[in-house]
Amino acid sequence: MEWTRGRTVGRGSSATVSAATSRHSGDTFAVKSVELSLSGILQREQRILCSLSSPHVVGYIGCEITNESNKPVYNLLMEYLPGGTIADISRDHRLKEPAIGFYTRQIVQGLEYLHSSGIAHCDIKGHNILVCEKSGAKIADFGCARWLNAAEEESAIGGTPMYFAPEVARGEEQGCPADIWALGCTVIEMATGGPPWTRVENPVSVLYRIGFSGEIPEVPGFLSDEGKDFLSKCLRTDPRERWTARQLLRHPFLRESNSNSEGKQILEFVSDSPTCVLDQGVWNSIEERESLDAGTCEGIRSDSPAERIGRLSSGSGVPDWRWDGDWIRIRSSNGGDGISEELEVENVWCGKWKMFDYGFR
Repeated sequence: MEWTRGRTVGRGSSATVSAATSRHSGDTFAVKSVELSLSGILQREQRILCSLSSPHVVGYIGCEITNESNKPVYNLLMEYLPGGTIADISRDHRLKEPAIGFYTRQIVQGLEYLHSSGIAHCDIKGHNILVCEKSGAKIADFGCARWLNAAEEESAIGGTPMYFAPEVARGEEQGCPADIWALGCTVIEMATGGPPWTRVENPVSVLYRIGFSGEIPEVPGFLSDEGKDFLSKCLRTDPRERWTARQLLRHPFLRESNSNSEGKQILEFVSDSPTCVLDQGVWNSIEERESLDAGTCEGIRSDSPAERIGRLSSGSGVPDWRWDGDWIRIRSSNGGDGISEELEVENVWCGKWKMFDYGFR
């Protein structure tokens, strides 16, 4: 296929995702690319993705090797979804519960398909769920996915530690139940617009907290009883007690919509964007977000909008918006079996941080 690479729409730890256009048809699709010499993980993703066909999984188009800047580049061609990710939507808008249930149902349908096909995704999170206005949510990024019957050396634990299930954080196993735990974390992400775990001090403490404390992520108090019960079925510390994707599809939280136009209904579920900075909804959402984030950032105060405006008008000096982008690298040995673990995190302004890669070398 002859195609032209367009703008960059995403970046991972090694690969870059670009929008591309077919020179013959003019159709737009996504291309995930990396130098051929570094393409082992991407080729593994291609082998899994090409075996899948589901309306709830990003579509596979093909793969090609091109020569760019005098270097061979491996390209994975996939369906392009312009709606962004669930993480983008939940961060930029306040999703109402019917929309959360709508997207969650489609994610669970995708997981049920994957699990029945003998595949665990191993990195379910908001950033890996793409959205199309017409068809809804689709599971993407199979870089950490694996066949459940794969050889042990091909089944190293991977993914994003913030979404790890307890058994994964302990390095014991990573299968379908771990995807269900990560699903629960993603529902919390959709509801709050933030990470599933708050008051995070450092990456080591969050892994210990997940694996050994017996805690679960805090369930948002504003969810309905059905929403809370759904999360209780996902966030069980014993993987044997978690519901399967097939069981979750029968949960009342995921009941079918009565609308005949799913895309139209999604837009109706998302709260309206404010037209003025004085709209009451703006301040309500800010105050609620501050209460949700309490403890994660020093200096956050939940006083009235009038007081905040007063501080802004009377304050002197220029705010310091810099953030520390240094990397912390942590290595450890996994039970003396010679497997080396490497964890990278990025320290972000105001003490917040986000996991990026959890590679095993």
